[in-house]
Amino acid sequence: MVATHARQAGPPRLTEDEFAALYRRLLSHTAWASGDRGALDALTAARVVAAAGEVRTGRTVTLAAPVETLPAPDNPEPAKHRMSGRPDEDTSSGLHFAMDSFAMNVHGDADSHIDALCHVIYDGTLHGGVSASSVTASGATALSIEVARDGIVGRGVLLDIPRLRGVRWLEPGDHVTADDLTAAETAQHVRVTEGDLLFVRVGHRRRRAELGAWHAARERAGLHPSALEFLADRRVAVLGGDGNNDTAPSSTEGVDFPVHVLAVHAMGLHLLDYLQFEDLAPICEAEGRWSFLCVIAPLRLPDATGSPVNPIAIL
Repeated sequence: MVATHARQAGPPRLTEDEFAALYRRLLSHTAWASGDRGALDALTAARVVAAAGEVRTGRTVTLAAPVETLPAPDNPEPAKHRMSGRPDEDTSSGLHFAMDSFAMNVHGDADSHIDALCHVIYDGTLHGGVSASSVTASGATALSIEVARDGIVGRGVLLDIPRLRGVRWLEPGDHVTADDLTAAETAQHVRVTEGDLLFVRVGHRRRRAELGAWHAARERAGLHPSALEFLADRRVAVLGGDGNNDTAPSSTEGVDFPVHVLAVHAMGLHLLDYLQFEDLAPICEAEGRWSFLCVIAPLRLPDATGSPVNPIAIL
């Protein structure tokens, strides 16, 4: 672990007017990503081919946590797993099938998932000015996760903020700033570039594993809204975190999930929430490289606002 990064005074809270000004700046700066695919337009064929050059050993690593079926403080509505076959029947002869079914709340605070561009409704619209009325009781008729039906493939970059600060994890309520992201690049000898899939580790999963689950909806580490200017400047295609990406309590007056509003609604970024980097980070540390080929394959759910997801890093 590197030396502790000197902490400065915490980032300021944003007033409604300051947040509105930040929203407008990001909207203007990412106008290139205003289409149905949002920032995925940065993933050109040439960039996918270049990302394939990140593969050196062929090692594959999951960035997803196991789906949880037991209640916890951060998961009051866990996924339901039911065996739909008859496991008690006599299977000593003939052909039989073991079968099961699953049901889950995609946008919970425990399971790894991806947010579609229809997930965030802000001031009556979705990303790109699409009317919120396009999300109906039957599903989303625009900007659903079907936009990513062909998969999201590109160069992944992991920025490890606890490593930067010399701590095991960021405590709930702490913020990752643009300065943190820049300092992590320097410490890790990597640079986030256009079209990258950016993953930011705050240590949420490690804290949960060692201390137990807590009410993450009320308290969690995440990005400060101003850090999104770093992402806009670098034209990243996707943002993923091991928490919710948003800090709780919110740093913004009148907006509970400012990072979601800025990333999904203004910038057209698909967000990946509650991933886990505890398998990947030690490998990156040992190999001295923090970039890799990454493959994200959401389920084909044509009208859905998101999907369970299991991103794979290929090193």
